[in-house]
Amino acid sequence: MFLQALKIAAAIGTAGTGLLSLFKPSLVTSFTGVHAEGPRGVTEVRAIFGGLLVGMGAFPLIVGAPVAYRMLGVLYLSIAVVRLVSMVVDGSVDRSNLISLVVEVTFGTILYL
Repeated sequence: MFLQALKIAAAIGTAGTGLLSLFKPSLVTSFTGVHAEGPRGVTEVRAIFGGLLVGMGAFPLIVGAPVAYRMLGVLYLSIAVVRLVSMVVDGSVDRSNLISLVVEVTFGTILYL
């Protein structure tokens, strides 16, 4: 029961992050360092950081199937692996990347279990 509550919280957190990115794309820029140039760039931030995260987080909540939560967990763990490799290769070990890595591993583990 407690684990299921954590899974629901992680899915809501994912969708919530997407909503923030959708309606306040400047938050993505300030946290990630990704800069949107012009209206086309802002649309891309809204679509990828907003729309994709909203869909990823909302789907398990709507479907309610354990496999949907597990898939979201796999996505988070995949992102974490790529982020970790990139942090080493690109020399981008900084506070925001470490925070993102911790969240991705935490959410990924919770959602996969």
